[in-house]
Amino acid sequence: MPGQVQIGVNINMLDIDQRSDGSLDAPFMFTVNYTPAIAQINIKGKAKITGDAEETKKILEEHQAKKSPPVQLVQAVSNAAMADAILISRSLNVPPPLPPIPAPQTGTQPSKPDSRYTA
Repeated sequence: MPGQVQIGVNINMLDIDQRSDGSLDAPFMFTVNYTPAIAQINIKGKAKITGDAEETKKILEEHQAKKSPPVQLVQAVSNAAMADAILISRSLNVPPPLPPIPAPQTGTQPSKPDSRYTA
């Protein structure tokens, strides 16, 4: 495996469709790209949106007016797909699509707060 791997994560909310039971379906595509091209993870799915009739109607109307999907929907889909992508990356033996954890600083003293007061 190369020493330096860059990971790009992308989520596309494709559409929002009304179901006969009043709920909504939101198909999505979650993609993890690795550079150099050692792997690519694609997760395709559908989020089911339920709630009272006014909420689902508002979401559908906003989508039809070409507004972006609700933040809660994107966050929920992203969290679920990210968990799956982490498990898949482990089975492929490639780095997980997570931000790197900063290394602890050794041998440096934490800076003391400035105790001066200027008015």
